[in-house]
Amino acid sequence: MVATSDMDDGALLGAMAEGERDAFGILYDRYATLMLAVGQRILRDRREAEDLVHDVFVEAWKQAATYDVSRGTVRTWLLLRLRSRALDRRKSAGSSRVTPVEPSKLAESQVAAPSDPSDAPDRAAVIDALSNLSTDQRAVVELAYFEGLSCSEIAERVMVPVGTVKSRMAAALSRLRTELVGHGGEP
Repeated sequence: MVATSDMDDGALLGAMAEGERDAFGILYDRYATLMLAVGQRILRDRREAEDLVHDVFVEAWKQAATYDVSRGTVRTWLLLRLRSRALDRRKSAGSSRVTPVEPSKLAESQVAAPSDPSDAPDRAAVIDALSNLSTDQRAVVELAYFEGLSCSEIAERVMVPVGTVKSRMAAALSRLRTELVGHGGEP
């Protein structure tokens, strides 16, 4: 099979599993920019994030045959691998130390622009839903997702009780779920 840019991600991954290098290149072109932005956001270092993106794509090349469409999209599969490896790197480097941070500074951050224009509506819905959270709710969601912190680590970071963090997280996730389902997303 010859990979082409009009193939969907699943077909590209299938072609990669068969050793098709062009499929790898197309998938890389689709997601490397997004993955680099997420990697930078978690690691706070461009060079480290570039290395991570490379490692994740090499892993995807080797593990392409293990992709299971019933567990999510290729984009999600790649981003989950990236996030997991990035958090592992942060923790192994000892950068998970707890330092106070103002929730308002976390809320100012932006999600990377999509590399695929068809992702723009989803991106807009997520940004809109996040912007409708209170600053405190958004802070706990971002600390949990981008830094991989537990509720007790978040509590220490933002200097509030663990119960408060759990309440904010529950309220934030409930609101996000409600808003994203309203935009045609899945629960």
